[in-house]
Amino acid sequence: QLQLVESGGGLVQPGGSLRLSCAASGFTLAYYAIGWFRQAPGKEREGVAYIHTSGAITNYLDSVKGRFTISKDNAKNTVYLQMNSLKPEDTAIYYCARTRPTSGSRQLRPGDYDSWGQGTQVTVSA
Repeated sequence: QLQLVESGGGLVQPGGSLRLSCAASGFTLAYYAIGWFRQAPGKEREGVAYIHTSGAITNYLDSVKGRFTISKDNAKNTVYLQMNSLKPEDTAIYYCARTRPTSGSRQLRPGDYDSWGQGTQVTVSA
């Protein structure tokens, strides 16, 4: 059974850090790219980070470049999102999702992903 399970969310002060995990099961992670997305109340879901099959290619939303780092451990079937220097505007539910390797703007486009986790809440507040 294909499954993606996010964890690691929580409440953090501005400037703090969190590491999200996305545990994959039911398919071979090495054959797929993974994206992290977020959705804040009243806003559309947006792509935050993308990582290619081997992990050699990544892509980020402009507003998180230099603060967030996506990584992939195919042996552990897990993808991570390290989030540093968090800001209140990073508050959202964060989701991981699966796609076939892709390029350009499609890497951060929700419609190009076929399987999603249930999400984990990240709240950045003093």
